[in-house]
Amino acid sequence: MAETVLVTGVSRGLGYGLAKCILEAGHTVYGCSRGACDLDKIYPDTFHFASIDLGDSSGGARILKDWLADIPGFDRVILNAGVLSEIRDMSETPLDSLRETMEINLWSNKWLLDEILAKPEKPRQVVAISSGAAVSGSRGWNGYSISKAALNMLVKLYAAEEPGVHFTSLAPGLIDTAMQEYICNIRDDEKFDTVQRLKTARNTPDMPGADVAGRHIAGILDQIMKGASGDFVDVRKL
Repeated sequence: MAETVLVTGVSRGLGYGLAKCILEAGHTVYGCSRGACDLDKIYPDTFHFASIDLGDSSGGARILKDWLADIPGFDRVILNAGVLSEIRDMSETPLDSLRETMEINLWSNKWLLDEILAKPEKPRQVVAISSGAAVSGSRGWNGYSISKAALNMLVKLYAAEEPGVHFTSLAPGLIDTAMQEYICNIRDDEKFDTVQRLKTARNTPDMPGADVAGRHIAGILDQIMKGASGDFVDVRKL
């Protein structure tokens, strides 16, 4: 049966790969991101796009509400959009940088969910893309780690409030995206050992491209619903 799915962060990376895979399966996708997305040219009848800056809580929320005004609800929601903060020590990270990361990686998901869950038809599944960085505490990942750890708890809290919706915060594993491009250009520094590990994993089967990762995650959406709502799940442990 064809589904209607909302995916955030569809302009590139995992969000693009997920949206493309879901569209290929014959479903309808509502995708948003700050940057443009060409999927409407490939799937003009089933892909619906809106440019939304998730760092702008007031303006973004207004655009979202208008865009979805005639939509009764979604079958699934994938909260994929996120940013990687600069790799550096916490003591050297300005508060403004942390606030910006939290606004996009955490708080945007609150106003997105509030709008979606107020619809007449609630989704049966919400998946928030988290990260292993949410639990690893690796040096240098500062705002990204904090925001993803907080996202895990946000998901758990919504799961307690909405028993009819299955929530998961999902760590997708290593994926070769623009984030990895940034990481691979960081000067080697022994104190940030995870950076070197990621550089080594690039261009190996341990770090697939966004299309492959998107296909894998789309294929396990039903599987992760067998676990408890609100759980943090790492695809590498399934």
